[in-house]
Amino acid sequence: MRLVGWVERSGEILTEERVAGLLREDPQAPLGFGGEFTLEWDGCTCTDPLGVLGSPFPPGVISCGGRERGRVVPDVPDLDLEAALRASVTLRRDGAVVALSGGVDSALLAAFAGLPCVTVGMEDSQDFPWAGRVTSALGLPHRRVVITPDEADRALLAVLTVIRKKAPLDVSIALTLFFVCQAAAEDGFRRVLCGQGADELFAGYARHRVSTDLASDLRRDFSTLHAQAIRDQAVARLHATCLSYPYLDTRVVRAAGRIPPKDLIAGGVGKQPLRALAARHLPEEVAGRGKKAMQYGSGIWRHLRRRARENGYKRSVQGYLDWLSGS
Repeated sequence: MRLVGWVERSGEILTEERVAGLLREDPQAPLGFGGEFTLEWDGCTCTDPLGVLGSPFPPGVISCGGRERGRVVPDVPDLDLEAALRASVTLRRDGAVVALSGGVDSALLAAFAGLPCVTVGMEDSQDFPWAGRVTSALGLPHRRVVITPDEADRALLAVLTVIRKKAPLDVSIALTLFFVCQAAAEDGFRRVLCGQGADELFAGYARHRVSTDLASDLRRDFSTLHAQAIRDQAVARLHATCLSYPYLDTRVVRAAGRIPPKDLIAGGVGKQPLRALAARHLPEEVAGRGKKAMQYGSGIWRHLRRRARENGYKRSVQGYLDWLSGS
């Protein structure tokens, strides 16, 4: 048996020995497993429902000899949103640091985890002061990592070698995560708690505010998360770390699914359930903050545009990336 990641059942994290014993007793045991894992045994493979470790195996499928033998549905209780997120964070706390941008998603993780936090960005990053407000309010250790232009250039070359899709959006996200994972590894952490998935579950994108069929749009966006995980975990592995996604725990996904789409947006502002929850645990300005995505708030996107222009690609960051990667 080979287990990568971690497995839980009914809220209990299982040792490798326990997983092996369950498989001997019942090859169908993984059907009820939760966690973030890739599992191989006796010609069979299996991952958690979303395949968040970036495994090449079909997400959430038990496959034996190339044939599907079942779908993984973790055995977890139905909880309200706060209880679900607290349980999810608690399961992921061991050896972890929180990637904190100062937005409501990562700030809630910091509040519930009570762990050290790391924020990365260029010198003019908008995320630094906001993240500082969060950690000051919560009394948490906070590492602020300033990325120099030369460091960003070197890291960009490394990122381009490990991610499949080299579109500007993918590259800028991956480049930001490169520095998060690097900082985590330098401080001895191997797991990084991230807020990915919150926008897809709670209508956090600008396009959601003008959607004519929000439920369908959210389902479509949610379906892209496995591909995002493949990209992001490839970057994390450069530093022998892994990214962990509390918002993608089955408990949280179920809690989000019970909220009517019409209740996710109010007054042109999305993620209302998360903001209401954050208002009980965080400064009011953090709970209500409309934040840019990490690649923008960190300043990484501005750096990529600047480098593209300096290298003759005034209107095409994609052209610059293609040139760097030899495409």
